[in-house]
Amino acid sequence: MRLSEQLRKASLVGAFFVSAFFAAAASAACPPPGPLQVQKVAQVIDGDTLRLVDGRSVRLIGLNTPELGRKGRRAEPFAERAKRRLQALVEANGGQVGLHSGEQARDNYGRWLAHAFDSAGNNLEASLLAEGWGYFVVVRPNAALAACHLLAERSAREARLGLWRQSPVQLARNVRQGGFALLEGRVQRVERNRGGVWLELEGGVAVQVPVAALDAFGRGHLEELRGRSVEVRGWVIDRARRQGPTPRSRWLVQVSHPAMLAETRN
Repeated sequence: MRLSEQLRKASLVGAFFVSAFFAAAASAACPPPGPLQVQKVAQVIDGDTLRLVDGRSVRLIGLNTPELGRKGRRAEPFAERAKRRLQALVEANGGQVGLHSGEQARDNYGRWLAHAFDSAGNNLEASLLAEGWGYFVVVRPNAALAACHLLAERSAREARLGLWRQSPVQLARNVRQGGFALLEGRVQRVERNRGGVWLELEGGVAVQVPVAALDAFGRGHLEELRGRSVEVRGWVIDRARRQGPTPRSRWLVQVSHPAMLAETRN
């Protein structure tokens, strides 16, 4: 069975609780998906970003850690802990990392998108996820290690490590600001248009699955979520700040991979 099919079935039938899927993922661990480029690290910016000695910034794939305090805003819980842990992992490897570029090698900010490994082949993102210092994320097409990253997060979640000591999942109807979030809510409406499939959750949150990502979710499965409770993770966008007509749902979360959207057991 293809990885995309495993993830689709896992996500739409309770992605975080399908033991067979996770057993298969565990056996695969998180090996490098290809050749590594060894690079010297000049600075750990935060829990998921490095700066190399040549000046390039590297955004680690598959991991999102809490935000540090910037521009007068307070640091989010565990942000400093995540940064210090990544620093320790880099320092333990002599200040170097082995990097493997994602299929999409740059983000909108010009940062290098890559997986990072130590000299023993251990994946740094998986280590942070397994210890509870960050959230699993996957954005197509950079999904080479999605299965083992999801498994790593699951182990921390079940053990209530780090940021999982208290559940960070919030109800969709309680959203008040943008930024990365894990949301839970009931799907009130499912619509399809030129932009893809839209799931409207209670509380004014819309989840968009773009047209290019629909095949990964399977034909008809998103429509089957109508009336069911789901957990969605991603970056919440406040559409009220955009110009143009006021949208029906103020808050928007875009997902491009099935592992970012899971039916819950409520």
